[in-house]
Amino acid sequence: MLGRAVAPALLVALAAPAFFVLLSPWLGAALLAAGLAVSWAIERGGIRGPGPSLTRDLSLIAVGMLIVSTMSLAAKLDDVSMVRFTVVLGGAVLVPYALSRWVYRDRAISFPWRGGGRWTRWQWAWLAAVLVLGWLILPFYFITSGVYRNWPVVDEPGLIARLFVGVGAVGIWDELFFICTVFVLLRRHLADASANVLQAIVFVSFLWELGYRAWGPVLTIPFALLQAVIFLKTRSLAYVVTVHLLFDAVVFAVLVHAHNPGLLDGLFLVSP
Repeated sequence: MLGRAVAPALLVALAAPAFFVLLSPWLGAALLAAGLAVSWAIERGGIRGPGPSLTRDLSLIAVGMLIVSTMSLAAKLDDVSMVRFTVVLGGAVLVPYALSRWVYRDRAISFPWRGGGRWTRWQWAWLAAVLVLGWLILPFYFITSGVYRNWPVVDEPGLIARLFVGVGAVGIWDELFFICTVFVLLRRHLADASANVLQAIVFVSFLWELGYRAWGPVLTIPFALLQAVIFLKTRSLAYVVTVHLLFDAVVFAVLVHAHNPGLLDGLFLVSP
C-alpha cells in the first residue's frame, strides 16, 4: 500500500501549487478530486491494508486546502482581513480535526505540545542558530529581492503591532496545519521522507502566495523540510512553534526595517 499511496497523495499535494501559486481554483479542485478518486479506486480494488484509510486521510488534507483556497492570502492589516484570516485559517485546522475525531472516529490529528520532554542542548543551540541565520539571510532576501513590498507598509505603531500579531499567528498556524495535519496524515501511509517532501510542496506553495516569492523557495523549501524533521526528532509542537516564531520575529523586524528606512539601520547589515 505504501508504494500505491504515492500517486494519490502526490495529486493532492500538487493541488497546493495550483491553488496558491498558479491561483487556479479549478485546477486545484480537479487535482484534489483526482487524488481522492485514485485513492478510492485503490482501496475499492481490495488493495487497502489493515491500517487507516488513505482516502479518509487525504480527504482531511483536501478539506483543509479547500478552506484556505476560499480567500486571497495577500497580507492585509485592516480589521476585515484579519478577521477573515482568523476564521478561514482557523477553520482549515479545526474542520479536519473535528472530522477526524468525531466523524471518522480516530485521533489521526493531534497537537503534542510538550512532546519528548525537556529540551536538549542541541535544541537550545538550534534556537540560537535560527536567530543568527535569520539575521544574516532574511534582510538580504527581503530587501534585495523587493519582496517586502508584498506586505503592507507599516509606518505607525498601530500597524506595526498588527503586523507583529499577524506574522506570529500565521507562523503558529503553519505548524498546526502543515506539520500536525498534512505531514502527520501523510506519514500514516508513506515513508517519512516521502511524506516530508509532499508536505513541503503544500507548505511552500502557501508561503508563495503569502508573499515569499522571487527566490524565496530557496529558503522556504529547506525550512519546511527541516521543521518536519525536527518534529519527528522532538515530538514537540512547542519546539517547532518556538523555532518558527523566532524565525518570524526576524521576519517582522526586517519588514519594519524595510518599510521605515533609518529606523533599524543599526540592527541589520542590509539597508532599504
